[in-house]
Amino acid sequence: MTDWKQAIETAAARIAPHLVVTPVVTVDGFGLGYPVEMKLEQLQHTGTFKARGAFNTLLASNVPAAGVVAASGGNHGAAAAYAARQLSYPAHIFVPEMAGPSKIALIRATGAELTVVPGQYANALEQAQAHEAKTGAMQIHAYDAELTVAGQGTLMREWEAQGLQADTVLIAVGGGGLIAGAMAWLQGSRRVVAVEPETSRALNAALEAGEPVDVEVSGVAANALGAKRIGTYCFDLARQTGAHSVLVSDEAITAAQTALWRERRLLVEPAGATALAALISGAYAPAPGEKVAVLVCGANIAPDPLG
Repeated sequence: MTDWKQAIETAAARIAPHLVVTPVVTVDGFGLGYPVEMKLEQLQHTGTFKARGAFNTLLASNVPAAGVVAASGGNHGAAAAYAARQLSYPAHIFVPEMAGPSKIALIRATGAELTVVPGQYANALEQAQAHEAKTGAMQIHAYDAELTVAGQGTLMREWEAQGLQADTVLIAVGGGGLIAGAMAWLQGSRRVVAVEPETSRALNAALEAGEPVDVEVSGVAANALGAKRIGTYCFDLARQTGAHSVLVSDEAITAAQTALWRERRLLVEPAGATALAALISGAYAPAPGEKVAVLVCGANIAPDPLG
């Protein structure tokens, strides 16, 4: 069994020179009537937490001459490509067409080789795995790998070191790498609420079924949260720690995205606003006196507002 605390401590020391320590703010607003602590991880390299897992994987591995390969809805591919460039490794990234022009442009800007695949994330993953088998390149999985989860877990470690006060932390979920890292670090010491779109509910469906199952994927946040099946690390940790799961509509997500811009001038993609959407919509209602925190992550809006 993995000693997650040690794995995350090791990852934090390993990747620290390559990352931004992202800020934390406490906000009164959004019509909630109570303060919300928010970590602004959209200010991380390439606009998401994904650089944490990518750097941890590359720095902990013997990367072959063929370099690295990754499949992604967009954000993981950008982070893997960025980390590979910083560490002087060649990279080949596979993304589905639904990744969108801004994320595709972000990957291209790193100089990585890029293949855009018809269909969804699962289709990009199939082609990435075929490339891995053909070339011997090292696969960096977007979410379901121990080094990825440990890297993402450094975010929650960092947040607690910054003085996190919350009883409950709300985190958006796609494939589950980030929330798995958070659960691995917290070990049940705080309540973790998984927030998913109604139309991309891989973890929610798995908890309902008692095992990971395939789900249909669509909606405004699908290019970031559109995993067809939840990762096994995430599922196991969610069962072990009793993570709570809620669903939000596309309308709630876009309302939260708009609120972040209008009230705080925070420009985030739909996935970055999904956790806050649970509070604004009432999908998660804190108990009286319960202190809540929201992870804000995902800066890669489509289309690029300044592109």
